[in-house]
Amino acid sequence: MTNPARLRDFVRAFTSLADKAAQDEVLMLEQGRTLLADLVTVDDWLPAAFAEPHPDRYQQYLLHCDPRERFSVVSFVWGPGQATPVHDHTVWGMVGVLRGAEQCEEFALPAGGGPLQALGTHHLPAGAIDIVSPRVGDIHRVSNACPGAVSVSIHVYGADIGRVERHVYDAATGAATRFVSGYSARATPENWQ
Repeated sequence: MTNPARLRDFVRAFTSLADKAAQDEVLMLEQGRTLLADLVTVDDWLPAAFAEPHPDRYQQYLLHCDPRERFSVVSFVWGPGQATPVHDHTVWGMVGVLRGAEQCEEFALPAGGGPLQALGTHHLPAGAIDIVSPRVGDIHRVSNACPGAVSVSIHVYGADIGRVERHVYDAATGAATRFVSGYSARATPENWQ
C-alpha cells in the first residue's frame, strides 16, 4: 500500500453521497458506481492484510462501516478455485474488481417454487463494476476467474453487510437457508483514518 488516502477520500465522498441520497437506491447506485470505478482504477491503496487469501475459502474483510450503517466497504479475496455459494444480499450492492477477475452466475427464484432459474453468467475483469439489489437482481454465485492467481474485489453495500441476515440457496431445489456472513477479521485499516 502506497496511497492510503485513496480509501479515505472514497469513504468521505461516499459519506457525502449517503448524506444526500441514502434513501434513494437509484441515485446511490448511479453515483456510487462512479466513485467505486475511480477507486478500483488504481491499485495502490489496499493494505496487504486486507488482500490476504485463505487456502480453503474466500475472505471478506471489512474496510469501513458508516457509523449509521448506511453503507459498508469490504474487500473480497479469492484464492484459485474459490467461490461463494448461491446467495442473496437483501440490500443494494456494488462490486468493483481491483485485481484479477471474477465470474458471476445469476439466478432467479421461480414464481411457483422449485429449482433456481439460471439467468446467465458474466465475466468481470479488473476495473469492472457490477450491481446487485432486490430491485435489479440479487441472487448469484461468484467465483475467482483467474486459475492459479488471487483475485480481489471491493464491495460497497447499503448496510453493514457482515451483520445482515441473508440467504444461501440450493440451486437444484430453490431451498433457502438463512445466514449472517460476518467478516474474516475484526480489524479495519485504521492507518488511513
